[in-house]
Amino acid sequence: MSEQVRSAEQSEKPVKPFLYVVVCAAGVASGVSKLITAAQERDWEVGVFATPVAMDGFFDTAAVEAQTGRPIRSAWRRPGDPRPFPAPDAVVVAPATFNTVNKWAAGLADTLAVATLCEACGLDVPVAVLPCVADALASHPAYRESLTRLRGMGVRFGDPYAGAAGEDGGRPEFAWERALDLLEQR
Repeated sequence: MSEQVRSAEQSEKPVKPFLYVVVCAAGVASGVSKLITAAQERDWEVGVFATPVAMDGFFDTAAVEAQTGRPIRSAWRRPGDPRPFPAPDAVVVAPATFNTVNKWAAGLADTLAVATLCEACGLDVPVAVLPCVADALASHPAYRESLTRLRGMGVRFGDPYAGAAGEDGGRPEFAWERALDLLEQR
């Protein structure tokens, strides 16, 4: 291999490990910059995927693109378009919704975000998930079966977050950094 080819290949690889963050349409998605900051502080490069609905006002897309220095991926690229992200070293899904978890477990890759999750499991990439699902939906048999299936595939789950107001009327904080902690458990 020539020095020019070797040098070009090395320049394409990120120096830091690359983390895919998949954002779903839940109210807490507005805080995804906290996860990105925490990941960057732990020496990750970050690229964000979002479900199409999440792109519609659930978080500040311009701020996230500025923070990561990369475009948010929500649609498939066309044949011949370059890959905007390198292959992932790990994936975090936060917040993970009822819809996304069930589609992913069933292999229904109808969005780029879910297709990316299906592919990550096929590539044996570590995946951590912070669910954000209402209690009524979390009790649905399909959801419970989806969690069992995904856990059987090696996916790591944080505690569910329903976002219900406590007795004092305040909502608990979404534990963004917990996803990174899950990735570090080997």
